[in-house]
Amino acid sequence: MSEFFDNYFNIKKMIESKREYKQQMDRVEALPKDYQYVFKKIQGHMWRFAAGSGYDMMKIHYDLIELFEAGAAEGKHVLEITGEDVAAFCDELLRNARTYTEDWREALNRDILKKFGKGLDLK
Repeated sequence: MSEFFDNYFNIKKMIESKREYKQQMDRVEALPKDYQYVFKKIQGHMWRFAAGSGYDMMKIHYDLIELFEAGAAEGKHVLEITGEDVAAFCDELLRNARTYTEDWREALNRDILKKFGKGLDLK
């Protein structure tokens, strides 16, 4: 429960995160228009899956901005970075983030194991 309050009601952390987010978005606005468009679409898609405080999403966005900045500096088209299956690219980005789907999977397993116990011989 303490972690919940540390993450959700820590005003100093919230202000810092808001400042960091604004800095990230300023960097996005400096990217070419095609990169901006794809970043914002990816961002909107990924936030649908964010769980917890969302701080891990900030790290993913930061890494994505760096990747996009490098690609733009090399003169690559944004789809050369993401590939044409941008949804699969997002799935890969989300692989290391805490998501609602992960929470739902854990809850399903926890509820069933709570009901029937662990270590059953299911032969």
